[in-house]
Amino acid sequence: MEQRIAVLVTAVVGSLLIALFAAVARSAGTAGSADSIAAAAARWRRTTLWGLVLLFVPTIGYSLTKMPYSSGDEAAAVVVSATGHQWAWEVTPASVPAGRLVEIRVTGADVNHGFGVYDTHDRLVTQAQAMPGFTNVIRYTFRTPGTYRILCLEYCGLGHHTMSSQLVVTAAK
Repeated sequence: MEQRIAVLVTAVVGSLLIALFAAVARSAGTAGSADSIAAAAARWRRTTLWGLVLLFVPTIGYSLTKMPYSSGDEAAAVVVSATGHQWAWEVTPASVPAGRLVEIRVTGADVNHGFGVYDTHDRLVTQAQAMPGFTNVIRYTFRTPGTYRILCLEYCGLGHHTMSSQLVVTAAK
């Protein structure tokens, strides 16, 4: 869905740019005094500015309703604790239900780590920074059951490449 929206936005913006270049090219040969040309340009800039404001303000407002984050009102079905150690993840519990909000509390025990959760197709679905003395919270709903890989996204030392774990997402009951 997001790709279709991006293609549509690109097509609209591209069309507007083509129209802009066509208008500039057409007016390039216009004869007149400097004052009349400056006044026409000022009118055109003002009209363009307000047209863009009228186009983008509702678009941005609508996009804010589609944020991928939960409102925070819903209680999490499961709270997962994820602690990064050199060079392993401690994740408890290791299983969560699909279709329910999961809260993952991420921290680091020693150095900074990058907590990344990858789906069964190896696409990054969510991430957070794991820092000693601080807990970041991810609120995420896993839609598809399966085994999700957890990898470290920040170089944390010689064993960084071995730092992985998993989170099993079970079918909703």
